[in-house]
Amino acid sequence: MPQRALVSASGLSSSENVSRTIVFNKPYGVLPCFTDLNGRPTLADYIDVPGVYAAGRLDLDSEGLLLLTSDGTLAHHITDPQHKLPKLYLAQIERIPSEEALEQLRTGVVLNGKKTKPAEVHLLPDDPQLPDRPVPIRFRKNVPTAWVEITLREGLNRQVRRITAAVGHPTLRLVRVAIGPIVLGNLKPGDWRSVTSGEISQIYSAVCR
Repeated sequence: MPQRALVSASGLSSSENVSRTIVFNKPYGVLPCFTDLNGRPTLADYIDVPGVYAAGRLDLDSEGLLLLTSDGTLAHHITDPQHKLPKLYLAQIERIPSEEALEQLRTGVVLNGKKTKPAEVHLLPDDPQLPDRPVPIRFRKNVPTAWVEITLREGLNRQVRRITAAVGHPTLRLVRVAIGPIVLGNLKPGDWRSVTSGEISQIYSAVCR
């Protein structure tokens, strides 16, 4: 059952409060940590589960699925690129990409002198059904946008934004919708749910292939 912010979390039973691995739909403009000296929104504004920390990052201006756990081994399996756990993103980009640009993303893009690993990339025929972002993307009347689905198996800093910009299509909105077998589904921005033991087993099975 999804949980909503601190109000819902505080009303949970003691057995539910001991959950140590959760899925959170991080809203735009929220830092993927629990404290910020500058007073910006953090995970603490939404999650009241002791002992869990983000397994990986999702930048301030990105949205979607974030896994939090107190299990260090599980966190390592999620974040270490040697396990090749796929991470699926929906990216709204400037302009309609050509097949050549898509193929560049699929084969790898050179960033800082090093080529990224191949990505799975698909141009979506229709806009995905996503909640409105509280801060709309910048609108340019003469510049159309498109949505692409990108699957990565490495975790370079701001990789999706960097590779799309490198092929001439800057990312305007970025939403992570899956990490391995864990999917965002219908979880609303700001909501979280517990990860089941079965899902944790699926994570380990996925990264051991």
